[in-house]
Amino acid sequence: MRSRVIRRCHQIVVGALLLAPLADVSEGVAAPATPADAMAQAAAPAAIADYRRKLNAYQEARAAFEQEAGAYWTAIADKRRIRSDKRRSHQPVTLDDYVLARPPLYEGPPRPINPEPEEERAPRPRKHIPVVADFLRAAAEQFQFAPQRPKTEIDFKRAYARVAQTYGLTKEQAVRVYSFETGGNGNHDMQSGLSTSRPGSRAISTAIGYNQLLTTNSVELLAEQGDDILRALGEKAARLSGPQRAAMERKIAAIKRMVAYAHSMPDTWSAHEKLADTPKGWAIHALVLDIDVGPLLQTHKLLTSIIFARNKGYARPLTAAELEMMNLTGDGTGLDMVTMPPAMRERVPTANFFQRQGYERNPVAIRHDTVAKLLAVTDARMDSNSAKPGARDLAAAF
Repeated sequence: MRSRVIRRCHQIVVGALLLAPLADVSEGVAAPATPADAMAQAAAPAAIADYRRKLNAYQEARAAFEQEAGAYWTAIADKRRIRSDKRRSHQPVTLDDYVLARPPLYEGPPRPINPEPEEERAPRPRKHIPVVADFLRAAAEQFQFAPQRPKTEIDFKRAYARVAQTYGLTKEQAVRVYSFETGGNGNHDMQSGLSTSRPGSRAISTAIGYNQLLTTNSVELLAEQGDDILRALGEKAARLSGPQRAAMERKIAAIKRMVAYAHSMPDTWSAHEKLADTPKGWAIHALVLDIDVGPLLQTHKLLTSIIFARNKGYARPLTAAELEMMNLTGDGTGLDMVTMPPAMRERVPTANFFQRQGYERNPVAIRHDTVAKLLAVTDARMDSNSAKPGARDLAAAF
């Protein structure tokens, strides 16, 4: 009897402890320290003083570097203007018209970590990069247009090969640029950064297709080459009949509205860039996916560079690597590299052809730091990627 009473009293005591308010049972017990508390305790006066000393050293080193880098990139811009003026007046460009030193590298101390707690800042919202679904939706909403997608990828490659040959692109130029831009296996709707083999991958730009056209490229090409594209589609419509001709005529009507809208803006890259970042610009970009229009846009993207070089007096056919330089950096900058004699290519740093931010985000240009090295690595990648199945399929389509 006594043992049952003792057990019963024990159960009551345990139950009372479990049901008691936390303030009662935790009295005299220190609450767990938060991360901020831990940092505050760790931030002893000596640690704070050491941090401030290191921060001062970092700021001084960084300021000195920024002064040196600023002078370097100002010299790059000044030399670029000199070369442009010389070309306009048909004067020869020499080594003296380039900055021959490499960009300065920051070699000072790293920024120290503050031992004191700092106010947490909300992460900067990530800019939305539209993807294929956005382009298709915009095309339907803005121009009541849906691109005609290929039944198979080889159908698109054949269409591209036909158009490229018609306009005078060589098999080597088309296949090797495709190999470089897509890694040798890209589809007509491949978008930069996205990969079916990498779940959760994100688009890093709006670049799509065999030549990785940006939204701005599509808008600019439609503004400048729209009449030729409409002419080519009209010729194709004349060879069709029945429902196929009716479908082509509806496509032409939608593209006429797109061309008119593209013409409503000044013919400048900045104006086209603003238009490209709107639903109507996204809608125009959907044309890259169309089996009739996409090959025309991508062919014109390369053809404009070839015509630009020819109009500047460069008669020799562009190699695929040279064409890619113009494709990547813009026609004027690319032609600067293309027209450079081989001996100069060995000595002129790639930094001469970039803005500072673009250069510092381009590990390939930094690592292969002369024009000769950059062209060589471009050719090497084209060689390697041309052996992949997608590139072989495109080559077979010619």
